[in-house]
Amino acid sequence: MSKFGVLVMGPAGAGKTTFCNALIQHLRNNRRSCFYINLDPAADDFSYEPDVDIKDLIGLQDVMEEMDLGPNGGLIYCFEFLLENLDFLTEPLEPVSEEYLIIIDMPGQIELYTHIPILPTLTRHLTQGSLNINLCAAYLLEATFIIDRAKFFAGTLSAMSAMLMLGIPHVNILSKMDLVKGTVARKELKRFLAPGAELLDDDPASQIVFADEDAGEGSSNNDPSKTESIMAGKSFQRLNETVARLIDDFGLVSFLQLDVQDEDSLGAVLSYLDDAIQYHEAQEPKEPKEEEFTDMMEEG
Repeated sequence: MSKFGVLVMGPAGAGKTTFCNALIQHLRNNRRSCFYINLDPAADDFSYEPDVDIKDLIGLQDVMEEMDLGPNGGLIYCFEFLLENLDFLTEPLEPVSEEYLIIIDMPGQIELYTHIPILPTLTRHLTQGSLNINLCAAYLLEATFIIDRAKFFAGTLSAMSAMLMLGIPHVNILSKMDLVKGTVARKELKRFLAPGAELLDDDPASQIVFADEDAGEGSSNNDPSKTESIMAGKSFQRLNETVARLIDDFGLVSFLQLDVQDEDSLGAVLSYLDDAIQYHEAQEPKEPKEEEFTDMMEEG
């Protein structure tokens, strides 16, 4: 028997827990079952109580105090401890049936998704062996990133890095769309849904000229430690162009739009997630309940 799940990832502040809460409510409204797992050892405020909470195994604050570690080091320690105690996840997940959508809420530290081989080990455990979960990743990036194209391409690069690292079906999502509505034209917004190097051709930031740019050798822009020198320099522009071309060459990243306050938007994202994990293909047609069948006959 297969199980089905989604791993909700993304940088801090992208709205991962808000998305999980909205998704749970949307599933309940549509009479679908879900199983909610919190894997953020620092999270302590939930609209819906998790069915499994990593803090019942290990908490970030305790690790930081006992091991004298900072937040990032403590988080990595928590996940290394989780990998040594995977029965903590396996035992409660074993009885979950294929009718459920398993929602796994992840922390926002980006290094977990880019260059530390912790998550690939975790996803292999979830997708192979006795659990056999059809798992996909939902990578959230805040929509306000599109206002700063260098920031947007950095976020897109981290999404692509996570895609290549995890090796599971991947759905990229621009979250908090309500924050850019009325600020960015719809036609302009569409350009960011399938990002390419051409976005830098008319980047407003590349047109910025600081007041003392041509002031000669004594100008502050000749000091490489100054913010103005870094952000207006040719090397920074070339870096952005290289990152944009890399994303363009791979052609792997495209985004869905998400406004958690819009049921249609949530439904569209859920439809893509269901397709990625082949949820509907595994569901058997259900016989109508006796009272429903009677009502249908009376109406006929």
